[in-house]
Amino acid sequence: MVYERHVLPNGLRVVTAPMPQAQSVSCFLMLAAGSRYETREQSGIAHFAEHMFFKGTERRPAARDIAAEIDNLGAEFNAFTGKEYTGYYVKAAAEHRDAALDVLVDMLRFSKFDPEEIEREKGVIVEEMNMYFDTPRDFIGGVYEDLLYGDQPLGWDIIGTKETVRAATRDTFLNYTRRWYKPGRLVVGVGGAVGEGLLDRIGELLGDMAPEATPTPLAAVPHRNGRVRVFEKKSDQAHLVLGVESYPIEHPDRYPLQLLATVLGTGMSSRLFTEVRERRGLAYYVFGTNHAYTDAGSLYSQAGVDINRIDEAVETIVGEFRKIAAERVPAHELRKAKNIARGRFVLSLESPQGTIMFGLRREVLEGHVTEPADVLAAIEQVTADAVQRVARDLIANDKLRLAVIGPFDDAARFDRLLG
Repeated sequence: MVYERHVLPNGLRVVTAPMPQAQSVSCFLMLAAGSRYETREQSGIAHFAEHMFFKGTERRPAARDIAAEIDNLGAEFNAFTGKEYTGYYVKAAAEHRDAALDVLVDMLRFSKFDPEEIEREKGVIVEEMNMYFDTPRDFIGGVYEDLLYGDQPLGWDIIGTKETVRAATRDTFLNYTRRWYKPGRLVVGVGGAVGEGLLDRIGELLGDMAPEATPTPLAAVPHRNGRVRVFEKKSDQAHLVLGVESYPIEHPDRYPLQLLATVLGTGMSSRLFTEVRERRGLAYYVFGTNHAYTDAGSLYSQAGVDINRIDEAVETIVGEFRKIAAERVPAHELRKAKNIARGRFVLSLESPQGTIMFGLRREVLEGHVTEPADVLAAIEQVTADAVQRVARDLIANDKLRLAVIGPFDDAARFDRLLG
């Protein structure tokens, strides 16, 4: 067994991944709260709050006080915001575990949200936003999710809009955190040199948080507004995402779907890489993957292609989607896909951070921890028939969707390419 799971009296969960050989410890606080938990008026506040938690607490009044303390430990700290979860972490030498946890908890429970700091940070967020919008390889994902989900939280950019960011006040942060940052949504994760007395320490830091029910975010509603979304932008390269709606995280066919995505677009010998880049020279990068939420998902390919050959690129990727739905994956190719999936999964667990992150994501999004051995066994049990059944279920003439960024203004030309 890799993971240990405990629940404090107030409902807060603790997941640990002891690694006796490790000399470091990775301490995480993760919450089942991200940008899909926002209203339209709050859009971007989950990400903005992530920034503000580093700006000072009552005990550590300024950002430099927090940073200096982490530096004095020889540690690293950072945070991340997704649509369904937010995480904060410190990686440190094993002897600094308690100090790392103290800093993390202080930030999340007692940040000041100083109005002057908020106003200063708005400029930082807007520049981050400009960088995101000016980087088509990143922004294309937002265009695609807007096509899939439309005007609902899953269809909005995590970073929000300039209008909502500029309108944020101290009350905006307090209202959001008071609504969602509750023990029932919080999971503490510690991986590596876990050490002794951890539960007592966490109880001291977080045991007095009062349990309180939180709302359930609105379920994702299928959005139907055409099959193609074009974001016109002058550029020397076009970026595209072509895909289909797939399954939510806990779907019974999650592992056949994973191997379907692997055959399509994982690695330099995958079908998409071989056909789109190696044989035709249409793209520098191309890959296929499946991304799942708790109640929705998408199997898709992303590529950066020659603007003059984009039609050929779209037709080629469509052809690979159609082929995998029509023809059973050969045994040797399925074996290779299993080796890739298992190998990359095992490599991701080599560090304390990687191991605890896997357990935390499962706990936060699914409410339980899955042992790595169970994942490896499930991958191994997938059959070629199961992969083809999933491919046929997902890939049909009327299900393909396409998002494009480039110097184009005619969505109809691409719609015709989808069949």
